[in-house]
Amino acid sequence: MELFPPLPYAEWRATKETLHRFAQVVGKVRLAASPRRNHWWNVPYHLTGRGITTRPMGLDDQGRFFCIDFDFVDHRLLVTTGSGREVSFPLPGLSVADFYRRLQSALTELDVSVRIGLPHPFDLPDSDRPFDEDTEHRAYDQESVNRYWVILSQVNLVLEEYAAEWCGKTSPVHHFWHTFDIAVTRFSDTVVPHSESVDPVTREAYSREVISAGFWFGDPAFPRAAFYSYTAPEPTGLARHPLQPAAASWVERGTGSRLAVLEYEKARTASSPRADVLAFLRSAYRAGAETAGWDIERNACPGGVTDPVAAQRA
Repeated sequence: MELFPPLPYAEWRATKETLHRFAQVVGKVRLAASPRRNHWWNVPYHLTGRGITTRPMGLDDQGRFFCIDFDFVDHRLLVTTGSGREVSFPLPGLSVADFYRRLQSALTELDVSVRIGLPHPFDLPDSDRPFDEDTEHRAYDQESVNRYWVILSQVNLVLEEYAAEWCGKTSPVHHFWHTFDIAVTRFSDTVVPHSESVDPVTREAYSREVISAGFWFGDPAFPRAAFYSYTAPEPTGLARHPLQPAAASWVERGTGSRLAVLEYEKARTASSPRADVLAFLRSAYRAGAETAGWDIERNACPGGVTDPVAAQRA
């Protein structure tokens, strides 16, 4: 094993675009079959020892529920129910249309009734094309997909370490099928008003002041994997704060705001990759928290401990 193995965007772009749409298909099942949580926390994936999972969902009054897991070791999709029934199928070779129909068939076979609202991609270039008509996206390189999961798992654990240092309101570390990133978000109590023109996804995600940190695998607009952090709404003077390590920088976003970025290739080839990533996350948080006027000391949680007696004994 290697901490942060290489995965150049250009080398797996076609596979990533297929996998992203697979994840959106299942993600929309999760959206339809789970109770809504604040800031859409019910929707993202969580990591498992072999891939990613929706977690159990769809509980009815008879006690029935189901779960969908991507297995990126054996490269299969597994649909299971609380009664122990299961249906699985291989992922390589499927187009998005094939995948969509195979999943619908698996749910029917297991007597799972769930209706996907808007069964087409969300915020992707082909968002007007229904999933069951997408025969274009079908690339699936097994080595790249497995490496994506390994990197996702490693980043997940580093983000968990970072998350443990703060005891205010915080999201889980979770993998979003919308933007195909993994993130953890810290919240203040400050309510953020939005105009009525703002879409409902954004309104709920950013209904409070946040400092978010995470990792994404690149896209056509930024074709490099990177660790990132942003503060929203962005306070005046944010980018004047220094970032660590020296390889990190503030990057202008199309919206006129700034994003703290540490490119994955620079992080993974550093002498101390894990330490550099944690230094980056901490410095970006401090930049946002100090500029926005958060009480940094009040929510500090060294070593993941909040009890003062336990902290003194540690």
